[in-house]
Amino acid sequence: MSATVKVDPAAAIQGGEVAVEYSSPAGGLSAIAIKFADRPAHAVAIGSQSALVLVPEVEASGEIEVLIEDEYNGTILGVGRCLIGSKLAGGLHPVASPAFDPGDGSLFVTRSGSRGEHVPVSIFRIDRDGTIEEFSGDVMNPTSIAFDRTGRMFVTSRFDGSVNRVTPVREVVAFAGDLGIPTGLAFNRDGEMFVGDRSGTIYRVNEIGEATPWAEHEPSVSAYHLAFGPDDALYVTGPTVSSFESITRFDEDGHATTFYNGLGRPQGIAFDREGNVYVAASLRGRRGIVRITADGVNAELVVAGMNVVGLAFGPAGEMIVATNEAVYSLPLGIYGTLLDEN
Repeated sequence: MSATVKVDPAAAIQGGEVAVEYSSPAGGLSAIAIKFADRPAHAVAIGSQSALVLVPEVEASGEIEVLIEDEYNGTILGVGRCLIGSKLAGGLHPVASPAFDPGDGSLFVTRSGSRGEHVPVSIFRIDRDGTIEEFSGDVMNPTSIAFDRTGRMFVTSRFDGSVNRVTPVREVVAFAGDLGIPTGLAFNRDGEMFVGDRSGTIYRVNEIGEATPWAEHEPSVSAYHLAFGPDDALYVTGPTVSSFESITRFDEDGHATTFYNGLGRPQGIAFDREGNVYVAASLRGRRGIVRITADGVNAELVVAGMNVVGLAFGPAGEMIVATNEAVYSLPLGIYGTLLDEN
């Protein structure tokens, strides 16, 4: 009789590293084969009760079987389950979180490219039915996308230091400039825009595009990532050269405190309705999406994935996970705060 197998975390995208816990078979450790939907997984490390494996590329998505088999005779020694994300699009180059249009639920994601690189299409739109549409190529090096409370779409460009408004008819209108290397972009509950210049400044931008330095932060080697929490405080991540990094919380006056410390290369950030924080980062050496409780005390890896740069919550409770090459959807039943506000 096969034993129950635990997979931790219980959700992943292809290439993610998960821990598989099992009972050691009598045949010895060399006889173990771990399979995801009949596809063998590469073992990074293996022990008497558990193994670290990389999730293979499988045709199926959703919840699939994870099997522990005897390699010699095919006997099933244990069975577990893992939720695998479905790949929505590849060949992209997002460097921050994608964003949902609050009006129609479509997803926007960027092909950012290297700085100064002009690509024919830099912003893509993915419909609710999964159809991918080339949306715009008029913003060079687009980084962060955000929608204001009226549903208008704004995109930062780290090429020319600007924020641009992109209309539903795909017209790109310059909104604010001289913002250094603007990456993170977020709106508070009053509709005010905040932009993070990864060189070390967070700007507050008024309704006519005038920017005022609001707070200072440690410079980032790649990008700032901004999100407002349910408490209307601004939460900021920005990878540095350190391997032990923080999420910083700025109150309404721009005063900074450390919300959580102990992450590796934290990037895209989002909140659920309960106030939990989700961040693309490494936790205790394992990479993916980390969930941190609203009080900033406890953290756990909830989705395993490599090269993860951001995430977003959709209107059906799905989590969108963006790597530096592709975007995936996982039906986790988690709802984000931005959709509540819109």
